[in-house]
Amino acid sequence: MITLKLNHHSGVPPYLQIVQQIRQAVQLGHLEEGDRLPTVKEVVSMITINPNTVAKAYRELESLGIVRGKAGVGTFIATAPREKVASKVQAELTQELLGWMERARKSGLNNETIESLFTVTFRNNKEG
Repeated sequence: MITLKLNHHSGVPPYLQIVQQIRQAVQLGHLEEGDRLPTVKEVVSMITINPNTVAKAYRELESLGIVRGKAGVGTFIATAPREKVASKVQAELTQELLGWMERARKSGLNNETIESLFTVTFRNNKEG
């Protein structure tokens, strides 16, 4: 089961943070087609959030075709990612990224600056 977290200082609305985390979990293969998402009640107890916010996130995910709700049963992942990264490659890349983050912190950068640096670099250099 996915563990959701909120960053109250990010400026990103809580429902969008939930949407992003679930989309990322699907993309990385942590959630696969047919997996059940936590219920609204479970998410509320996990991250202390308004149930309407969770419901809004789930509706957004459904409109994107990522999940489908089954009345009385739950909300399930509807699609698998088009490409799958091998777990070994993913682990290696994660270790490299953690090393990079450690070097950035040792250079005096705080988490917000590190995230900004990564995001801007990624946005300016992504292919496709």
